[in-house]
Amino acid sequence: MNIAKSGYRVFSANSSVACTELAKKITERLGVELGKSVVFQESNRAQVNMSFFIFFYATRDVNTAIMELLVMAYALKTSCAKNIIGVIPYFPYSKQCKMRKRGSIVSKLLASMLAKAGLTHIITMDLHQKEIQGFFSFPVDNLRASPFLIQFIQEEIPDYRNAIIVAKSPSAAKRAQSYAERLRLGLAVIHGEAQCSESDMADGRHSPPCVRNTTGHTGLELPLMMAKEKPPITVVGDVGGRIAIIVDDIIDDVGDFVAAAEILKERGAYKIYIMATHGLLSADAPRLIEESAIDEVVVTNTVPHEVQKLQCPKIKTVDVSMILAEAIRRIHNGESMAYLFRNITVDD
Repeated sequence: MNIAKSGYRVFSANSSVACTELAKKITERLGVELGKSVVFQESNRAQVNMSFFIFFYATRDVNTAIMELLVMAYALKTSCAKNIIGVIPYFPYSKQCKMRKRGSIVSKLLASMLAKAGLTHIITMDLHQKEIQGFFSFPVDNLRASPFLIQFIQEEIPDYRNAIIVAKSPSAAKRAQSYAERLRLGLAVIHGEAQCSESDMADGRHSPPCVRNTTGHTGLELPLMMAKEKPPITVVGDVGGRIAIIVDDIIDDVGDFVAAAEILKERGAYKIYIMATHGLLSADAPRLIEESAIDEVVVTNTVPHEVQKLQCPKIKTVDVSMILAEAIRRIHNGESMAYLFRNITVDD
């Protein structure tokens, strides 16, 4: 590649062939060559006037991939690279973005590590919570996969006008509403899933017990929070004789999706689709999907899932390399990123 002409290079932080597939698609769209990992053995050759894009693909061994990204970014930082931009389609540990039971906020920790390693910008897609952007001390472009998934619905689902968008829980209703409004379809919400586990009451919040001490006084008696009671599972909205499309950002443990599909089938839905941005599909997810009432699971290629597709033909892939390549091109040329966020509101 002619470095002087392009002024930047793209590297993949994972060396395996399966993990560089999306990176290759992006570089093909950009018309540049994908750098090889051996370049970093001579990282002191990096030029000050060059920008580097490091592509991170969340493999099954995500911790090794994170460490590789940090080492590569630090090598470029110590070589005086002008800009180091991390292309992280799926941001790992994004579900651990809130403190629970005095636990650690892992996504905040990861954001601090990336900044310390030398990253100056991040391109990601559909963060689990948009507020994660506030963990970073540098710009974060949170791209959306919804245009590609909506296009799939319009082009690949016959009679999609007879469909209804479904949120598998009240917490997913906002995302489902966004899809429903753009497709001019109805909205249904499944209510009644367990929102807390039994272990919530064993976190020590009621200890130590209120006992009388040597001075004759008792400890403070705080109001007791009533335990949640799981309501009967209901579907708010008419799905009878309709195509049900469940939308979410991540599909990992498919148990909730399988249960939702069974409920929708009982309520009269004759076809059920699952649409999600990040298809982690861990453990025995392919087998459960294959044996369930789900007709098709559609995910993007932000996470490699070729093995899962071989195990379950119901899994389909939507390519999002186009928007990632355009984001890289605009950042390198100093162009506005607003075009990539057109018609996207604050609530989306």
